[in-house]
Amino acid sequence: MSGRGTGRTPLVVVGDALLDRDIAGTADRLAPDAPVPVVDECAERVRPGGAALAAWLAARDGREVTLVTGVGDDPASRTLRELLDPWLTVVPLPLTGDLPEKTRVLARDRPVVRLDRGDGRAREATRQARSALRSAKAVLVSDYGRGTADALRDALAAHPPLVWDPHPRGGPPVPGTRLVTPAEKEARAFAPADGEPAAGLRAAARDAAALVRDWRAAAVAVTLGARGALLSYGEHPLLVPAPAAHPGDSCGAGDRFAAGAAGLLADGALVGEAVEGAVGAASAFVAAGGAGALPPAGAEPAPAAPDTDDPHALAAQIRARHGTVVAAGGCFDLLHAGHVGLLQAARGLGDCLVVCVNSDTSVRRRKGDGRPVNPLADRVRVLRALACVDAVAVFDEDTPERLLADLRPDVWVKGGDYAGADLPEAALLQEWNGQAVLLPYLDGHSSTGLLARAAEGAR
Repeated sequence: MSGRGTGRTPLVVVGDALLDRDIAGTADRLAPDAPVPVVDECAERVRPGGAALAAWLAARDGREVTLVTGVGDDPASRTLRELLDPWLTVVPLPLTGDLPEKTRVLARDRPVVRLDRGDGRAREATRQARSALRSAKAVLVSDYGRGTADALRDALAAHPPLVWDPHPRGGPPVPGTRLVTPAEKEARAFAPADGEPAAGLRAAARDAAALVRDWRAAAVAVTLGARGALLSYGEHPLLVPAPAAHPGDSCGAGDRFAAGAAGLLADGALVGEAVEGAVGAASAFVAAGGAGALPPAGAEPAPAAPDTDDPHALAAQIRARHGTVVAAGGCFDLLHAGHVGLLQAARGLGDCLVVCVNSDTSVRRRKGDGRPVNPLADRVRVLRALACVDAVAVFDEDTPERLLADLRPDVWVKGGDYAGADLPEAALLQEWNGQAVLLPYLDGHSSTGLLARAAEGAR
């Protein structure tokens, strides 16, 4: 059964699936026979892991997803198929051995120990897998070093993927990959040693530049955890900071980053925009509790966000399905690249995006006579035409607090140009446990600046 289709570009994920288990409980004492904690009142949860997690997260974004991976007939493989079947299509590769399982034992949400078993590897490519790659519009490789990417390397080389998420035990990405996403330690291990000591951002920048050259990739984004990501095209790297640092469980954040970046690139975003959106999505993912806090995977996916002009009805339906409602606001007088990048990144943070737009009188009070240049009806029509926007809501006040109190979004997004400023909406969202976040904003893009340049050119 395929995943949900909402007009977004379908995605093929190629990589090594795992089965992840969390056994969670409390630990208030040590065992009498050894200095180890006793974990009581345990509850077990299973979820997709590895490439299967990346594919499932992409499907939860509302995208049609096909996963090409090694699976067998062992108990772990059967459990994984049951979890994935409601969400996406699995193209199986023959597996030698049992599907790998990773079990975490947690006490008060903190890992105590991890248990690994299963040594299965993808044995060979199949005609069905090659056919899926030939017809794919967008490909994400999630390589966990267990043979899937290697088995299909020739097919991947013929049609380089958008994103390759590497693993130290796997092979290098194929030349021509648009974006490679190693973690900081992985980049250090992959990069050739040059004998010069370096640490921190300097080391990450040096490693990323070296990997762009060695891998012949268009770009490399080194993920830096709570610090965000460093994007390099070979020189002069761009640091994309995380909207906020969260102390939560980071398990699965790399898969969230890769799936988010691949989805944005598939839908036409620039690499920089995709990395910004992926950083925001990964940050929100950790803030929400990481992979351990995800809803049960085996449940039937909710239908796609309803096509409705009523933003309140849309928010209510998404909330009833335990989805995440995201809202973003602004005048959007002259829609430009900065707006589009922000809204695409915001949509990646949840299950629907409601754009809160100032009415004409509200814009006039804020911007002065002569604004808005485009009347409300035109601004709303342009916003609704964006694939990342699910609904538009209008407010007459100077600020959207009253509208937000009615919509009660889970996430409220502001552009990074508000950094350091007071955000009155942040306190409001705390009333229903919502979160206000900042996303990076493209420098040099503003409606006011566009109007000034147009006026200068007309002289």
